[in-house]
Amino acid sequence: MSVGDYVESLIGERPAEASALSGGDIAAAWQVTMADGRRFVLKKGDDVSIQTVMLEAIRRTGAPVPNVIASLGDLCLMERVPSGGNLSNSFGDLAQVLTKLHAPTDEAYGWHQDHSFGPVAVPNGRCNNWPRFWAENRLLSGAPHIDTAIARRIEALADRIADILPAAPAPALLHGDLWGGNVLCFGGRVSALIDPSCYYGDREVDWAMLTVFNNPPGSFFEAMEPLPGWRERLGCYRLWPLLVHLRLFGTTYSGAVENELTALGF
Repeated sequence: MSVGDYVESLIGERPAEASALSGGDIAAAWQVTMADGRRFVLKKGDDVSIQTVMLEAIRRTGAPVPNVIASLGDLCLMERVPSGGNLSNSFGDLAQVLTKLHAPTDEAYGWHQDHSFGPVAVPNGRCNNWPRFWAENRLLSGAPHIDTAIARRIEALADRIADILPAAPAPALLHGDLWGGNVLCFGGRVSALIDPSCYYGDREVDWAMLTVFNNPPGSFFEAMEPLPGWRERLGCYRLWPLLVHLRLFGTTYSGAVENELTALGF
């Protein structure tokens, strides 16, 4: 089927134009323009239906996400939000957005459904013990699939995880894959958060993910009133996206994983 066929199956109209969007490693995406000038984004991927539910969960917090026009199976048609701005000029607004997103909840850590980043499983079994959730579902889950020497260091960290992470941080809704490419900006503001991998957990997880590929200023963190020791915990939380990248893209990320483990004392 063509992109036009996909759009027609969702809304009964064919687009006048369609062009592929770059940046998606897991799902395919296109910008489509209708004959009357309306512009949408079409996504196609195995986890698209799961992400649609996650986008709605984010919307309920008051954080901005694209409106979903229609979804069916592995297809989702969303509004095309304004973008093209620079994240470095929008960290002040992003702090406000994350404060809404990360409002404390009474949810157990995890999510009601597992999903994946392509071949990398993302287990989300509910748990009331945060260090155990992080050790079992984020660190140890991928250990059988990586270099044995690194896996042993991960296992050693998991054994001591309760000494590093807080036992019961306020459960917050996490974006779960919050790097700069998933934060759309325009005019110095955040226009939308996209491509979520949601679950409930320590809000510092999203902060840590932002520091993997971006460089938020100190004022960004201070605006969200961090708890003591937050900087020391970021490395433990950065390990999750780095381990995912190690499995998806290979040994280019081995050094980054090992550096974080060394900094943590493992």
